[in-house]
Amino acid sequence: MNIGLIIAGGSGSRMHQDIPKQFLTVNEKPVIIYTLEAFQNHPEIDSIAVVCINGWEQVLWAYARQFNITKLQYVVPGGLNGQDSIRNGVYELEKHFESDDIVLVHDAIRPMVSAEIISDNIRVAREYGNAVTVIPCAEAMIQTEDGIVSVGSYPRDRLKRTQTPQAFHIGQICELHRKALEMGITNSVASCTLMIEMGEQIYFSAGSEKNIKLTTVEDIDIFKALLAARRADWLKS
Repeated sequence: MNIGLIIAGGSGSRMHQDIPKQFLTVNEKPVIIYTLEAFQNHPEIDSIAVVCINGWEQVLWAYARQFNITKLQYVVPGGLNGQDSIRNGVYELEKHFESDDIVLVHDAIRPMVSAEIISDNIRVAREYGNAVTVIPCAEAMIQTEDGIVSVGSYPRDRLKRTQTPQAFHIGQICELHRKALEMGITNSVASCTLMIEMGEQIYFSAGSEKNIKLTTVEDIDIFKALLAARRADWLKS
């Protein structure tokens, strides 16, 4: 089975809004619902779980009913940081699914994730055991020590920009989190960085520049523009 684990445990302080950014409404729909719909509508996704910021669980269930997110089965409390929230989520899934089932860990605030991205993430995870969505690094990479002046450059063809989803066998990612706690690793920024810190290899699946992460108000503007462009492609006139 393939389970989407949507991470919505953060408060979104960099957005400077009164409510968590995953619950902001864009074109009369909460951001998190756009994300959930991508997994709801994907034929290879069997179940959805959400790691939710404390106090917003009932709001999430209400939105799921309103927008017919029928694959949502589990809502798990968020943690102190991203690693903590993901650990809460995969530990809960471990109780309900087989160890070789695949979990796709995805940011709630990446609402433009496409069916093609989800499919390729699953394909690579099935073939290699894990998958991290990436895109090429198109910009010149400049090194600095003080943030003011350059000290050199780094070849961009040796870099990848990571996105989500990031897919793993449930047993594998749970064991990784247990070992990380034993080693005192408690604040790795993403599942892929945790894998690398633990000496594991990761494999790449195809992402997209459109698979943006909504971090600032400017990102909301880009999201609205992408929604308008997407609608122009498929809406009947």
